Amino acid sequence: QVQLVESGGGLVRPGGSLRLSCTAPGSILSFNRMGWYRQAPGKERELVATITFGGSINYADFVKGRFTISRDTLTNTVFLQMYSLKPEDTAVYYCNAVRYNPYVDYWGKGTPVTVSS
Repeated sequence: QVQLVESGGGLVRPGGSLRLSCTAPGSILSFNRMGWYRQAPGKERELVATITFGGSINYADFVKGRFTISRDTLTNTVFLQMYSLKPEDTAVYYCNAVRYNPYVDYWGKGTPVTVSS
């Protein structure tokens, strides 16, 4: 079982910034894709951003231009830099890692982000 560990969440004022980190126990290049999802209270989990093994990046429309996903293969960490945070960004943010063959999906326990004045 792969244990993904998220950190960096917290309380921030609207317009503020946070950087989330997700650390894997081994090489993040062993995964076909890693990414961030979020789940707000009473809502379904939704994709925020993903990065593939080859470095291709995908963002949800609602974060384009405000969030940046990146990775550090030396520390086996994937980051989500979040700028211009809005109250509607309040959610628990989850790290995800996927292997395709066979298909296996791993999740962290989540880190909460609250955007409030």
